[in-house]
Amino acid sequence: MVRLNGIFASVLGAGLVFAPLAQAQSSGGELSVEEITEAFKKQKTRGLVIVPSSASAAEDPAAETATVAAAAEAYNPVDRQTQINVQISFDFDSAALRADQAPKLANMCASMKALDGTVFQIIGHTDSSGSAAYNERLSLLRAQEVRRHLISSCGVAEDMLKAIGMGETAPFNENNTRADENRRVEFQALG
Repeated sequence: MVRLNGIFASVLGAGLVFAPLAQAQSSGGELSVEEITEAFKKQKTRGLVIVPSSASAAEDPAAETATVAAAAEAYNPVDRQTQINVQISFDFDSAALRADQAPKLANMCASMKALDGTVFQIIGHTDSSGSAAYNERLSLLRAQEVRRHLISSCGVAEDMLKAIGMGETAPFNENNTRADENRRVEFQALG
């Protein structure tokens, strides 16, 4: 209970600016394009910057996707109140994006297109069911599938999207690591 009070105090301390974002995510509501865009702009002001590691990264599309081993270094979590998390349901033991889940990404797509030139990181998360190695691989595959969808179906430029998988290492609900809200795709504006 103390932990919940601390989170609640953080949300209140953040002021009304973040209240719609926190409420929409906790209630499972869908964020509008404007809310997503504003959240991305706030993330960008927090100093997250992506720097290409080499010229070969620009030539190799696979280089835009972090390996599982590099995910921990690539993931720089933002405050919980400013995270943009989307609950995407996948079939058991599958990384294929179900057709009924694609509409959840429509506002995300529109917001990303509005912020042309921004690099976004797609972070796959899982709950703690299964082994850590399995969850890391599954979360990466799911992040890659969301990236593929945003490129092929929404028209977001390939060089704007980077996918990483964090497995079960960064649960949204730390008190219940098997909770549904831990199975999510998080989006960050890197710069």
